[in-house]
Amino acid sequence: MPLPRLGTRSVRLRTAPAVFVVLAVTLAGTLLAFSLGGARPGRAAGQSSGHIVIDVSESRCGRGWTRPEPGVHTFDLRNTSDAGAEVYLEDPASQTVYGEVEGIGPGTTRQLTVRLGKGAYAFKCVPDDADAATGPTVHIAGGQRGPGAAPVSEHDLIPPALAYQKWVGGGLDETVRLATRLRDAIDRGDLAAARSAWLPAHLEYERLGAAYDAFGDADAAINGTDAGLPGGVHDKDFAGFHRVEYGLWHGESAAGLRAPAAALVKALTGLRDTWSQARMDPAQLGLRAHEILENTVQFELTGRTDYGSGSNLATARANLDGTREVLSRIEPLLKTRYAGLPELDKELDRAQHTLDGFRHQGSWTPLDRLGRAQREDVNAVFGDLVERLASVATLCDPRRTV
Repeated sequence: MPLPRLGTRSVRLRTAPAVFVVLAVTLAGTLLAFSLGGARPGRAAGQSSGHIVIDVSESRCGRGWTRPEPGVHTFDLRNTSDAGAEVYLEDPASQTVYGEVEGIGPGTTRQLTVRLGKGAYAFKCVPDDADAATGPTVHIAGGQRGPGAAPVSEHDLIPPALAYQKWVGGGLDETVRLATRLRDAIDRGDLAAARSAWLPAHLEYERLGAAYDAFGDADAAINGTDAGLPGGVHDKDFAGFHRVEYGLWHGESAAGLRAPAAALVKALTGLRDTWSQARMDPAQLGLRAHEILENTVQFELTGRTDYGSGSNLATARANLDGTREVLSRIEPLLKTRYAGLPELDKELDRAQHTLDGFRHQGSWTPLDRLGRAQREDVNAVFGDLVERLASVATLCDPRRTV
């Protein structure tokens, strides 16, 4: 089988339109820096009425900023070059980034709004397929600047990525063991035991980040859904945990489930055996924590992946564990870059406490049995986490400096 590539996407992943990510969303309701793709925001406190037009090009990067003053300002970043570009507003000495806009097309203008205070600033223009250029340095004498973050390099991410990959390998060993127990129960015709064995095996897999399809094409055979299949749940290509789940909770015989269960174990074993050779992109590590819970919101908390077991909340809890595993690897990088880390930890604890409240004597409340207030509480805490983790993903995104 082909080597899995951590970070590929499948149809299970979200299909929301691309958004332009800004440096970080602070957790007190204020933007560190944001891009609105050309829309003109209302005037914030301390913001001047006029926008500052900044040239984005190799030869004139950062030109146009002639009267630097403290406060909240909006820059119109005008790309006069023939190629797309991204732009950072940074301290030229420390390279601490205070604002970022990606995907500025040739001949277009994008906006960046940022709070400026005492210190030095320069725009860095990073055109596609060309060297980066840094504009003139400007100095602001007073005021309080907004939060900034030192850039992360791929070199910074290699050790945590290797540690995470090793952890995933151990988890795959355990998943194979638990899935083999599930298969053996089906082989001997004990469907009650198989239903008891299904959830532990599935949750172990989900903890490894399967919610965002970290395992490439292998995931379709392990954790695929019937989405897009002409025959739906009866399609021959419907396979993996959810295929077995459907049969176990919809009266299918053990004889009918033996082949799908055997195929599941075979797919998991193949993934485990090739995992040590997998190519993991360290630059994607920060994105993982965000996408695990983003997929949880889209698939688990909507019930789209329930094929009869009613275990969506249990899966969400496993996804939360998976998110914590990723964050534990990159925490040393975040401590010096993300002021909202303590609040993020508190929200993770809140989400865990909320979900654990739906587990009673080993059984989980099905999603469709939650009351309105309970659903709103779950949606609120996970929505908040997804927003916070978007900042983590952006802060851990390596930036070009040359």
